[in-house]
Amino acid sequence: MTPSRPYLVRALNEWILDNQCTPYVLVDASLAGVQVPQDYVNQGQIVLNVSPVAVQNLLIDNDGISFNARFGGVPMSVYVPTVAILAIYAKENGQGMVFGTEAGAPDPDDPTPTKTEPEAEEPAPSTSGRPSLKVVK
Repeated sequence: MTPSRPYLVRALNEWILDNQCTPYVLVDASLAGVQVPQDYVNQGQIVLNVSPVAVQNLLIDNDGISFNARFGGVPMSVYVPTVAILAIYAKENGQGMVFGTEAGAPDPDDPTPTKTEPEAEEPAPSTSGRPSLKVVK
């Protein structure tokens, strides 16, 4: 089957706009084929406003998202392959969807580093005999 991500992105974009909100797309800017303004990339990611007032010629197809926009007054053509779309959500309330791994998505076991996050230090085991909780990522 084809990946569901492009269909969900299109549907969620329409839903967000129908509710008079601003659609934001979170992108993994470190993946091959991503064409975004590198000056605005932070820790390998960029958030793009894809509302009709912010972009021109928006196209969301099965291959990715493309549009024209201005960044710091400089016009640019933007292209984001579908596999680089990490989430789409409404700016105003955060409602939307974060995407996990699916067919066609980058392999999480790929040795190519995309971004690094500091590892959480594990707390010492509880000696009181009570159960303890730890953060699972």
